Amino acid sequence: MIPWEHLATAVIPGEGIPGESNLLKLKRRGDEYSIMVGANELMNSRRGGSEEAMASLAAERVGGRSRARVLIGGLGLGFTLRAALKAFREDAFIENAELVPEVVDWARGPLAPVFGASLADPRVTITVDDIVAVIARAEASYDAILLDVDNGPTGLTRPENDRLYGTDGLAAIHRALKPRGVLIVWSASPDQRFTPMLRRNGFEAESVIARDHGKRGIRHTLWVATRQDRGRPATAAATPARPWARAGSPKRRPPR
Repeated sequence: MIPWEHLATAVIPGEGIPGESNLLKLKRRGDEYSIMVGANELMNSRRGGSEEAMASLAAERVGGRSRARVLIGGLGLGFTLRAALKAFREDAFIENAELVPEVVDWARGPLAPVFGASLADPRVTITVDDIVAVIARAEASYDAILLDVDNGPTGLTRPENDRLYGTDGLAAIHRALKPRGVLIVWSASPDQRFTPMLRRNGFEAESVIARDHGKRGIRHTLWVATRQDRGRPATAAATPARPWARAGSPKRRPPR
């Protein structure tokens, strides 16, 4: 077995994060890469199916729009970004916001074999900023917002992410989306409270299951939510095409 090599460490900005839980660690084993926080693996270069599914689901709903504007929260290992480049039209604009500057440096440095030419694509803009601040500045700006931040609504590393998935955060996302724009939220585990919260805050919404390695691997939850006009009832969205299935109550699993 090839041992893991520790390549780099970065500090996650924010308060209220104890001990090593504020450190991101980049590791490599052969041609496999991993980003960890504390003892938890957040992402692995061999398992990105559920992140890729986010882009595919968004493109199914708004990818046919001319000059679609897409905002991705969280760069990570770039699975969602690369999938969006494949799924959206050549005239799309794809902005990827990343809180930790070193993660962008890793993408251009030790993770270059993983990212390939994606960062040089003329459709791509990388914004080093808190996704909450990026969304707060927007007004009917995006056709799709894809959030792969802090393991989903329950959070793991940043207490501040309650600002994103709570009532105020969802109101800001609603304002940032264009009419009938779509929000996709990635989560390491299901949360029975989040679908009703989305519906109360002006979205058609449902949760679906996506696996991290094709049709196999760990089950992750994706919320698919479409912006509704205020005053209109929010209902469940249409069932997505396979390989994703409507989420039930799968056994809770630890973060990646």
